[in-house]
Amino acid sequence: MKLIIGISGASGVNLGEKFIKKLPNDIEKYIIYSQNAKKVLEKEENRFFLENSDIAAPVSSGSFKSDAMIVVPCSMNSLAKIACGISDNLITRSASVMIKEQKKLILAPREMPFSAIALENMFKLSRLGVVIAPPVLGYYAKSKSLEEMENFLIGKWFDLLEIEHNLYERWRG
Repeated sequence: MKLIIGISGASGVNLGEKFIKKLPNDIEKYIIYSQNAKKVLEKEENRFFLENSDIAAPVSSGSFKSDAMIVVPCSMNSLAKIACGISDNLITRSASVMIKEQKKLILAPREMPFSAIALENMFKLSRLGVVIAPPVLGYYAKSKSLEEMENFLIGKWFDLLEIEHNLYERWRG
């Protein structure tokens, strides 16, 4: 699987990093950090980083044949640009390509409460087939620590991407 991972905004960037670390090694990862995300992170080794300003990078084309894309976290700025078709950076351009190619695009908006504008943008994107999956806890998982809560969230995103995992205990009724 070729997976594009966008990390936008600064708040919640660590959750995006944990998502990346838990991905299976056999997934081909293309990681894009927004400028704000880069301010709070240091680059890790053994990863192929794409510059958010490079809108000519391979992932910006439908011919690259990505399987899916997730933006985690997704800032309201990125979400609004994606909803309006503004492709002024690699994250928004790649998301636009995913919509155009009818590929799986998952956005994990991070701000709460959601404004009416943000909700309208999410509704518009959802009608286009984009999966809106904010980091919402499932209390049935009975998480006892922050790490267990994060594993639940990451596991739910993995479920959407059809990635096998055992990050949380599933509902048993």
